Amino acid sequence: MNPPLTLAELQERIRACRLCLDAGHEITPGAVFSGTAGAEVMLIGQAPGITEAQVKRPFNASSGRRLFNWLGAAGWDEGEFRQRHYMSAVTKCYPGRNTSGRGDRVPSPAEQALCRPFLEAEMALVQPRLIILVGGLALKLFFPASTRLTEIVGKAVYFPPETLDNPVKFDLVGAEILEGFDPARLRNGRWLVPLPHPSGANLWLNQPAHQALVDRAIAILAEIRAAWGL
Repeated sequence: MNPPLTLAELQERIRACRLCLDAGHEITPGAVFSGTAGAEVMLIGQAPGITEAQVKRPFNASSGRRLFNWLGAAGWDEGEFRQRHYMSAVTKCYPGRNTSGRGDRVPSPAEQALCRPFLEAEMALVQPRLIILVGGLALKLFFPASTRLTEIVGKAVYFPPETLDNPVKFDLVGAEILEGFDPARLRNGRWLVPLPHPSGANLWLNQPAHQALVDRAIAILAEIRAAWGL
């Protein structure tokens, strides 16, 4: 029996992957992610943009500025967050521009399926205490496709200790969806906090009621960060 992969070995395989290209998907090869073993927070986005693909740095452009404004309001310095925690995505390579010319193309279900084993392996090896989901594709890893942002942004999901394998399988079996952070449930569990996509093209963010939900999510993140010293 072969020994299990280390995170560094897995990352080398991700960088060398050509599955989507070989299947005929029009992507720009070059996986974008960051982080090392021992990260306590794992942030999962949708897919890198063109700027991220060029510099190999997650959330490097305008979406990243808004994202780190949110995380900054929760108490994280951008440089420290990037150094200490893990940043990945549903698919790792730049999918190219949308054929309409507006924004980037959303990776197809086939592309997502090809990349899914890598994300599952990252999750299994990192074993984060806090998972931050950013944007629709990441949210659909755990929540049904029909779930509205207004139903989950501003809430938190708690996985008690006996369910800690479930996030590797991307399901909510045994988890609790809560209105906020509950310190009584802190010990030995895992938390998940959903966020909308921080893109300037995301019109959902323009409504004050929706921004209030984001503010609530930021407050939850701040409480978790402070309680666990993240």
